Amino acid sequence: MTGPRTLRIEPLTREAFAPYGDVIETAGAERRMINEGTTERFHALAHADVSAEGGAAILSIFRAKRRVFPFTVRMLERHPLGSQAFYPLSDDDWLVVVGEGTERPDPAALRCFRATGRQGVNYVRNAWHHPVLALQPQQSFLVVDRDGAGNNLEEHFFEAVSHRLLTA
Repeated sequence: MTGPRTLRIEPLTREAFAPYGDVIETAGAERRMINEGTTERFHALAHADVSAEGGAAILSIFRAKRRVFPFTVRMLERHPLGSQAFYPLSDDDWLVVVGEGTERPDPAALRCFRATGRQGVNYVRNAWHHPVLALQPQQSFLVVDRDGAGNNLEEHFFEAVSHRLLTA
């Protein structure tokens, strides 16, 4: 009997790994500017197997730029067809702003949470929230959300008298 076989370490590439799944990386990814040009989204880096439910879960990386503080919350968004999860890819704090309301968010009920670089959030379907708020000049987040038919984004912009101010 011969000894254990030595495995050769090879570079991880999409092509080499394709029989086993998806490599999650930003190189060659579709890029979209979102959140008023402050966030670069690396769109649909991998797909979860959820086609039986009529949609597809996708993994993306959002590269967010730090907002100018003090910051005025001018809008919230929600996703009526699916949840949305964010997980930071660095050990830096970031802010999470959420609101309550059915048809539109109540500006008097906004809450802001400081998340550590080791905390992510998963917004349930229809949860009003602000787009990602980075506290570093640039922060990346792994994002799991829904891709597919239907409108999965609703935005609500507050009137000038309804703004809430944040400071980092």
